[in-house]
Amino acid sequence: MAEILVPDGSWTFDGETLRIAPGGDKGVHELRRVLGEVTIPLAAIAGVSFESSRKGGGLQVRLRQGADPLTDVVAGRLLGAVDPYRLTIPRERAGAAEYLAEEVRTSLLLEQVPTGPSERYLLPGPAVPVSAHAGDGSVSFDGERVHLEWTLFASSAKEAAGPQTLLLAELSGVEWAPQSGVGYGRLRFHLKGRTPVKKPEQDPHCLSWGVQRYGGTTALVAAAVLARLPKDQEPSALTAPPSGDHDALLRRVAELESHDTLIRRLTELGELHRSGVLTDEEFTAAKHLLLHPQAPPG
Repeated sequence: MAEILVPDGSWTFDGETLRIAPGGDKGVHELRRVLGEVTIPLAAIAGVSFESSRKGGGLQVRLRQGADPLTDVVAGRLLGAVDPYRLTIPRERAGAAEYLAEEVRTSLLLEQVPTGPSERYLLPGPAVPVSAHAGDGSVSFDGERVHLEWTLFASSAKEAAGPQTLLLAELSGVEWAPQSGVGYGRLRFHLKGRTPVKKPEQDPHCLSWGVQRYGGTTALVAAAVLARLPKDQEPSALTAPPSGDHDALLRRVAELESHDTLIRRLTELGELHRSGVLTDEEFTAAKHLLLHPQAPPG
């Protein structure tokens, strides 16, 4: 088992699942705190990386398209400290972060997890009921219906329309975007057979905000709704490329006479490590030599 615990949160990997929990530090973003602990099955992971910096770095897991409703609905627009799938690593814990990333990558290789789209969600999405307050109103979702209420900041069009209750069965989709430049952030619900109002601040089926970057926890509401909508179409074939390390591992497997040989040798190393015969450093070096026989350990 590989584990890292830092003020920003904790990651634990047991070979089959990656458990991510936000830290208790006051700097942890509200969205991550409300989302809480996330359990990610290995089959949902496309890749993992550790990016070092002068102060430490960041541990990042990338999920397969179509495997996680939150990942799909935000489309890479949750950045930095708000991203629940990123962990800020202090300099003294960089080694542990690199070790955990390598363990995940090795398991992805051994289990031959595809990096392409998933045909179904492998994560359940945020728990319901879930709610958020942002800009011109508030939104709640109980698993069956979405309810929108307006504040004094709402446009006259929304005030005239009044509170909105939308049944899940009426929805054809959900759209989320953060505030950017002069554009409003928005959480918009698309209804079957209805063309949405062009401006989000005028649309009675859309929560909009112009000050908050991410609209509080609105992305969690969007993800909870998306998780419960039927997947009407096939996911796009476009996926992010795997990391360079993962590519190297895949090439190495192709060079071996049999996949079983690699599995047996890695299993033997793992047993020696668990029994205490090999230290952490010796285990890492031995695994590196096995997977990268022509490269020096480092």
